[in-house]
Amino acid sequence: MCLLKRKRKTRRNGLAVVEFAVMLPILTLIVFATIEATSMIFLQQSLEIAAYEGTRASLVPDATESEVSDIVDEILNARGVQSATVTVDPLDFNSQPYGTFIHVSVSAPCNDNSLLAPWFYRGRTLTADVEMMKEY
Repeated sequence: MCLLKRKRKTRRNGLAVVEFAVMLPILTLIVFATIEATSMIFLQQSLEIAAYEGTRASLVPDATESEVSDIVDEILNARGVQSATVTVDPLDFNSQPYGTFIHVSVSAPCNDNSLLAPWFYRGRTLTADVEMMKEY
């Protein structure tokens, strides 16, 4: 009877190795997908913060488009965002009347900002848009 228990235990150990071998690729995929998703969430939040701060900078009297772009670039560089583009509309926001909406858009490609090789977000571009009303 003692021999039967040993054989069963040996078979169980082999079963655990097989189960691990089957589940390892799935677990690896889940881990890499989680890392990639959190990286893209960080990128989206970085774009939102940069667009918001750029829009706030455009509301300061006598601000220029280059000052807005510099503030956005400073935030994006501090957060490690690559290949971002900034769009300000209207360009001559200082000459616009009270109540005009100033729109700042910041976008960045996922391929250049991925921690891993672009896989899930390949070819996509994330964009953040912020719009505020001129009050002076």
